[in-house]
Amino acid sequence: MKYADDLMLLAKEEKVLQDMIDKLIEIGGCYGMEMNVKKTKVMRISRQPFPVKIMIHQEQLENMESFKYLGSILKNDGRCTCEIKCRIAMAKAAFNKKRALFTSTLDLELRKKLVKCHTWSIALYGVETWMLRAVDQKHLESFEMWCWRRMEKISWTDHVRNEVLRVQEQRNILHEISKQKANWIGHTLCRNCLLQRVIEGKIKGGIQV
Repeated sequence: MKYADDLMLLAKEEKVLQDMIDKLIEIGGCYGMEMNVKKTKVMRISRQPFPVKIMIHQEQLENMESFKYLGSILKNDGRCTCEIKCRIAMAKAAFNKKRALFTSTLDLELRKKLVKCHTWSIALYGVETWMLRAVDQKHLESFEMWCWRRMEKISWTDHVRNEVLRVQEQRNILHEISKQKANWIGHTLCRNCLLQRVIEGKIKGGIQV
């Protein structure tokens, strides 16, 4: 997978990945290009991840437990909890910067739309690829109610039930996530691209140059 000046190689087996890297180095050498070992990392994604040994010029690549790629945090256990918590923290910080606007005397419906446009868009960045567990859904629903309570200037120490909030907004952040996922998969499957073939499981094994 290529993104601007970055390259990501995916393989099911360690030997296959080593062969891919060796071939990449060989082809790159034909054009006077070399792979920077210090900037190249490797990570195994598994329920029980253990280090892999990938060599470049007799140097072993560093194994990572997580790294940030294209603004998203990837973990070696394949879970999205860390990414979701990070996104929620960023969204809350963005909300607090515009707190005066969100808690102003503007029309309530307008402020709700502003919160969803400004804050939710930060929290749900990359949501199309998230694999949500029950604990992740609770984090997201708690964030949703946090937004509405802060918009009404209700502190976490105030004993006010969510059901009596003046906002009267149904909990729909999970519905919004499902809708975005459906839109993304529909858009992807309509295109004749590599990602479509990966999703449909039509990629044949082997290395081709």
